[in-house]
Formats: sequence, structure tokens, C-alpha cells
Amino acid sequence: GVAPEPGIAFDPLARAAATVRQLQASLEAHEPGVERIETHISWVLLAGAYSYKIKKPLRLGFLDYGTLEARRRCCEEELRLNRRLAPEMYLDVVPLHRTRAGASLLGPGPVIEYAVKMRRLPPRAIASERLARGLLELPHLVRLAQRLEALHRSAPAAPADSPYAGAQRVLNDAQQAWQRVAEHVPAAAARAPLLRSWFADHAAALAPRFAARRQAGRVREGHGDLHLDNIIVLGEQATAFDGIEFDPGLRWIDVMNDIAYLVMDLLAHGRRDLAFGFLDAYLERSGDHDGLDVLRYYLVHRAVVRALVAALRAECGAAAEGLPPAEYLKLALRLAEPARGRLLVTHGLPGSGKSHVTQQLLERAGAVRLRSDVERKRLAGLPADADSSGTGDLYTRAAHEATYASVLERAGASLRAGFPTIVDAAFLRHAERDRARQLARDCGVPFAILDCHAPLPLLRERVLRRRERGGDASEADVAVLEHLAAVAEPLDAAERAEAIDVDTSRPLAMAPLLARWQGSGPAA
Repeated sequence: GVAPEPGIAFDPLARAAATVRQLQASLEAHEPGVERIETHISWVLLAGAYSYKIKKPLRLGFLDYGTLEARRRCCEEELRLNRRLAPEMYLDVVPLHRTRAGASLLGPGPVIEYAVKMRRLPPRAIASERLARGLLELPHLVRLAQRLEALHRSAPAAPADSPYAGAQRVLNDAQQAWQRVAEHVPAAAARAPLLRSWFADHAAALAPRFAARRQAGRVREGHGDLHLDNIIVLGEQATAFDGIEFDPGLRWIDVMNDIAYLVMDLLAHGRRDLAFGFLDAYLERSGDHDGLDVLRYYLVHRAVVRALVAALRAECGAAAEGLPPAEYLKLALRLAEPARGRLLVTHGLPGSGKSHVTQQLLERAGAVRLRSDVERKRLAGLPADADSSGTGDLYTRAAHEATYASVLERAGASLRAGFPTIVDAAFLRHAERDRARQLARDCGVPFAILDCHAPLPLLRERVLRRRERGGDASEADVAVLEHLAAVAEPLDAAERAEAIDVDTSRPLAMAPLLARWQGSGPAA
């Protein structure tokens, strides 16, 4: 065998670090310029086209890598879990052998360590790096949201009687993270009682909701660590890697807890547009608006967790990742403040640009959007972009009534959770607008109507182009447009007083439009 370096024979961490250096030297013989990256729980060696991740022999409150067998099991779990989202990246678990020359990937010496072998990422693939360079765009995050929703839908659900994501586990996770932040970040100590009480009060109030969501199958084996440094963009596709393998309780979580990490991290980086664009894409695909009441709790929790990780990385001298702890703490405190929503419903014929305008508004306002075209398909058991031909008429009066009932029910869940909310639907009848106004009144929030319009010839042209292009949630054709134009009930004088007029045949000025909505009247 190889004699250990002086002074490290009985120090597991130092011994493991020596093994990593020996492996680096072994790889250098074949791939000059091997890089070594250290995090607070692992080392990564970048060698040519591959990377090798070795876990530190640590026992911390949230993980146990203390034995070789434990590290092997965790490597195998890491491979299994991450192949769900990044199969092209995660290749194998490989043993490290003790040889006369030192640690090596080649035998036949005894196995002294294990590594996860991965395909090395190309430069500037990490989402945080792309964001800093202005190269992370909403279409990347939309595709990621769709991929995550597919993972959540196919992943096993936690049994209703399991301990995962229950009120006590959720509270313990949050308060333990906050306690450690208060210990490691001096600036947080003064705020410790405030957030400790906030977590306790909200976990108690939400306890029935946590249990109900687990009962409904919304607690799944997810990723568990969806922040910007664990998102990669390859070409036009985005996915996630480096999910949590060391503690099942940190990945068997509410799906809203899973996506909350990325929403929070984008907010922390000042990109509300991307955060709510991502959330909109996920909700449109999943229909899980029922989870908006627990989302804010998870956003605050995730901001605290990210602050803790940043502090631990700084203490162990690891490379900086993400923002300083103080930035995440500021966000946690801001998100913990009381929130009050407002309701905006659209009014307009097919082709009037309602979805185009509301997309921009939701990104700027940080709003939740419900689209009747999407809900109509969902009620018929179809994806938003599916062709409904052959499945029956989705535009019958009964289907219409069911669609509006569904979007308003979901909008109510969003408003009660404190989010600005947009309902993107035609709302061509007084009775439909009255129901929306009553919802705002019941929720005690301001109400406004976004009146989108353009000349009829332009609407015909837009509808024709959309039908030819395909892949849109709306399937209204020119015949539907003509019929709706004939039966539409115009806004009356009282409705005009609460309406925001938008001529979509002209260039949009979004800043004043947003200001008008956010400044619109008192509660309905």
C-alpha cells in the first residue's frame, strides 16, 4: 500500500483529501490540466471530457457520508435520481483503488473510495453563469418547467401516512435551517425571533393543507435542490442535475417546495420576470393552483436554506456560489411580509392579443395567470397544445360554463394566497364579468378589466395565422370569431370605469399599463 501523508493517518477528511490529490495526479498522466473544485460536501475533478465527484467523509446534521459503504450507496442513489432529468450527463459509479502509485481508477488494488462519473459540462452551461451574462431566457425556463412537471407527474407519490412533508417535518426543516443561519451569519441573529415565529405560526396554520396535499398525491420524489447552480442549458434545452440523494426527506417533498427553490433564486437575482414566467409555465402544465397557498412558505424556507449554504461554503473556503447570505436573508424577510392580491380579468375577442399582453404583465407584476383556453383543454383531459379534433366540441355552452367556473375557482385560490392574479378569458358577457367582480369582492381585493381590442379585419388575420401555425391552446377559428363578435355584450358605463383600455393594433407601452393596473381602485 501507499503510506499516508504525515499527520493525516487518523483524520478521515484529510485522508480523503489526500486520496483526491492522488487521483488528480493519476488522471493528470493521461489528461493534463485536471481541475479540482471543492464544495462543502464534495470534491469534483474535471478531467478531459469527464468529471468525477467524490463525497467527503462527513457526518453533518443533514447527511451521513461517514463510511465508505454509506458513500457508495449515496453515489448509486445520485446516479439513479439524476438520470431521471439528465441521463446524458450521469454515466456510472466508479471505484477508486489503492495502488503503489496512489489512488487510481484502475485496479487491482483494494477499493478505497467511490466516485460518480459524469460527462463534463461545456463552458457557460450553468444557468447562474448564463443569467449573469444575459443568456438565460424564458423559453429555456419554460422547457425546464415542462420537464419538471413531467418528472413530478411520473415520480412515485408518498403514502398518505408517511412522515414526508407533514407540518412537523416542514417546520423542523425550516427552523433548523434558520437556527444554523443565525449561528453562522451574525447579521441574522437580530432577526432570529421574527422568522422563527413566522415559521411556527404559518406551519401551524397550514398544517391541514400540508396533510391534504400529501393525501392528494402532491408529495413526490422530486429533485430537492433546484437552484440556479443546479440548472444546465444545453443548446435550447434546460434541465436539472445534482439532486439530493443523501436524505430522502429532502427530496420526498411537496412539488411546490421543489419548484419554489428556483422561483426564489430567480427573485433573489432580481429576475421577477423569469421567476413568474417559470411559475406560469409550470402551473399551466400541472394545473396545481391548489398549491399556491403553501408556495409562499416554501419560498421563505428556500431563501433561508440558500443563505445557510452560502455561509457554509464561505466558511470552508469553497468557491463562491450564488449570492451572499445577506441577499437571501433580505428576500426571506420581504417574502414573509403580509401580501394582498388583486384581480385582473381580460375582455376581448379571439385574436385581440389577450395572452400576449397578460404574458408581459404577469412577468412584470409577479402575477399568477389562469387561461381559459388551457383550462378548457385540461377539463377535456388534453394538454394545452393538443389538437382537440375528434374529441368532441369544446365550445359548447356547458363546456364554456365549466371552463369559467374552473378558472375562477383557481383564481380564488391564487388571490387567497396573496398573489396578483390575471384571468385570461374572453369575458364577453355581463354575467361572466359580474362573477369575477364578486370573486374579487369576496376576497377583498381590487378588481379591474383589461379591455383588449383591435379592428375586426386584423383579428381575422391573427386567428387565421394562429390556426395555420398550430400548437396554441386556443382553437378558435374565424367562424368562432364571427359568432362571438355578434353575441358579445359590450362593457357598460360602470364597467368602463374599472377598465384598462388596450388597443393591440398599436405598439404596447407596458410600464404605464402595469402602473394603471397596480394603481387600480379599492377592493371591489
